Amino acid sequence: MITDLADIFFGLEADALQALTEGRHGDAFSILGMHPAGDGRVSFRAFLPGALGLEVIDRQSGAPLASADLVHPTGLFGAILADHGPYSLRIHWPDGVQLTDDPYSFGPLLGELDLHLVSEGTHYNLTRVLGAVPLEVDKVAGVRFAVWAPNARRVSVVGDFNSWDGRRHPMRLRPQAGIWEIFIPHLTVGERYKFEILDRHGNLLAQKADPVARAAEPAPSTASVVASIDPFSWSDAAWMDGGRRRADRLGEPFSIYEVHAGSWLRDMQDGARALDWVELSQRLLPYVRDMGFTHIELLPIMEHPFGGSWGYQPLGLFAPTGRYGTPEDFAYFVDRCHGAGIGVLLDWVPAHFPTDVWGLAQFDGTALYEHEDPREGFHQDWNTLIYNLGRNEVKGFLIASALEWLEHYHIDGLRVDAVASMLYRDYSRADGEWVPNRYGGRENLEAIEFFKHLNSIVHERYPNALMIAEESTAFPNMTKSPEAGGLGFDMKWNMGWMHDTLHYMSDDAIYRKYHHGSMTFGMIYAYSERFVLPFSHDEVVHGKASMLSKMPGDKWQKMANLRALFGFMWGHPGKKLIFMGCEIGQRSEWSHDGSIEWDLLDDPVHAGLQRLVRDLNRVYRHFPCLHYGDTEADGFEWAVADDAENSVLAMLRYDRERRSAILVVSNFTPMSRPGYRIGVPFSGRWRQILNTDAAVYGGAGAGTGDRDTQPVEAHGRSQSLLADLPPLATMMFICEQDRNHEL
Repeated sequence: MITDLADIFFGLEADALQALTEGRHGDAFSILGMHPAGDGRVSFRAFLPGALGLEVIDRQSGAPLASADLVHPTGLFGAILADHGPYSLRIHWPDGVQLTDDPYSFGPLLGELDLHLVSEGTHYNLTRVLGAVPLEVDKVAGVRFAVWAPNARRVSVVGDFNSWDGRRHPMRLRPQAGIWEIFIPHLTVGERYKFEILDRHGNLLAQKADPVARAAEPAPSTASVVASIDPFSWSDAAWMDGGRRRADRLGEPFSIYEVHAGSWLRDMQDGARALDWVELSQRLLPYVRDMGFTHIELLPIMEHPFGGSWGYQPLGLFAPTGRYGTPEDFAYFVDRCHGAGIGVLLDWVPAHFPTDVWGLAQFDGTALYEHEDPREGFHQDWNTLIYNLGRNEVKGFLIASALEWLEHYHIDGLRVDAVASMLYRDYSRADGEWVPNRYGGRENLEAIEFFKHLNSIVHERYPNALMIAEESTAFPNMTKSPEAGGLGFDMKWNMGWMHDTLHYMSDDAIYRKYHHGSMTFGMIYAYSERFVLPFSHDEVVHGKASMLSKMPGDKWQKMANLRALFGFMWGHPGKKLIFMGCEIGQRSEWSHDGSIEWDLLDDPVHAGLQRLVRDLNRVYRHFPCLHYGDTEADGFEWAVADDAENSVLAMLRYDRERRSAILVVSNFTPMSRPGYRIGVPFSGRWRQILNTDAAVYGGAGAGTGDRDTQPVEAHGRSQSLLADLPPLATMMFICEQDRNHEL
């Protein structure tokens, strides 16, 4: 028989108790736990739906303090106690007894400074404040949960630990920041959880994954997972501290192998299973190293619900996808890459996010992360939502995500996806479907400011990191510093070069002379930015055909065209990027559900193409002439730029001192051109270092051999050489004599 019911309910109104038991109360901490009841006594309340009984015990000794009564049939227990010290709870459930501590006995844990920085959008270690953080409070181990939901009426943590019942663990609101928090004792790493939210109107939303979760269940499951905060045991100090990641390495070789982790290779003995991070470190990493690439670039590995988006519609910007293992497994992969001398770049997507109800969309019942107006907040191309960069908290959220990958996972750089879609308010929109900026223009001023701030913060905190923009327009000064009026990226994908080159190469050779300028136009603007030349995943999907299938002609001509193209690409100024499978002449379009057609390597012609790419990387890394002019205009000259009739192009690449030069000659017709005269800057012997028509690459073996110059004028130079140009081939010659070149 309850004798102190009035004391238990002291100061509480019936409506408040009903709201609590119905899961509608926005301040459960004002009701639950211990509260003064007068005369040195305290009133204790706990809401435990489904519990059979409850005892309050001394935390130190375990001695009973009170046996709580069931004061409401929904599971509200109460007791009156004398003043006491730390206490614990012994809860009797139908399936057993649980000894735990009361979440409502712990005060606020987030400091005022943290709350202020989150609101200001300048808390860049966001996973230390928001999300699920294992820690110890008053010698009690548990997990502190915190989430930004300023317009919610009530937010609860739900998970296996409380039967996903949102009435069990309603959180405390920190109104100055709109952040809800709670410490739940005795939870640990590996717990699944979400947030249950009532909007401001009292509507129950779909349970939400944690926006700042550092781990997640493998898709198609959608729960967040409590991750360890213990640092990974890194062994890459020599890589990290040796200056090998510095942004000023832009004048050095930079050759990127772009990879979709799930479809590079599948285990056909295990149901075509994708390899995990440990297996990829054992298979992918040695392959990339053997092929001579300097970097692996991974398509987005942030948690994403739909595998068919290839990661470009992520919802977990702080969590490596659970598809390939744990966060620690991913850190191990990066560590092994660094140990092998390979850098790791990640695709990162701050442009948009999917509309899944358990994600960021209408997170607290309002357009919290996105724009309210669909003319600003809905992306028509991808049916996704656009981040509202006018909100400090959203900008801080995205910047903190970028920094998390650089700090926590030692990533060497981020390739920022879909930058053009962020820079223009009218991107892919008709008149009347977009909102002008405050000056009436189409530029997205908030996005421009965001990129400047993002890149400044990244380079301030991690000066070794590289920021690379995928930007498909001619937006100016992408790779200039913000101080010089730019956006601060280190490099930019050269989409114009890629489109022009593929358009030219897809033409039958007989028509190429009419489009000769497509192959020379790129040098007009080649040094306006620091460029990456990309043949990426986007060029081998959605009916665009594989790189090999784009080439005209029969099988021999297709392979020869592709070999010549790669030779031209590696000879052209700009860093190199190809998508997995291109290096072996993949015949079919890439499928994210499949695997690279590795059996093609049984064909000597495909194996020869792979060997060519390996050798292109080797000469690119070995000869300074081939990478100095990637970013410095004095490292490049045309030797032959105007021979449209014969579809011949020749480039000269110089080292920094201009005492050595490499001649890159491409013949883009299926006709041999014996005795083709080319003016060169140095007299003497020009040694052939690569010929894409060599027999070892699957070619006919024509045009091999070194060449000596003659004092015959050609192309405005007093010295020239005669080269036998094989059909559909690129050749490279080097002259390393210590001579003055002609000015």
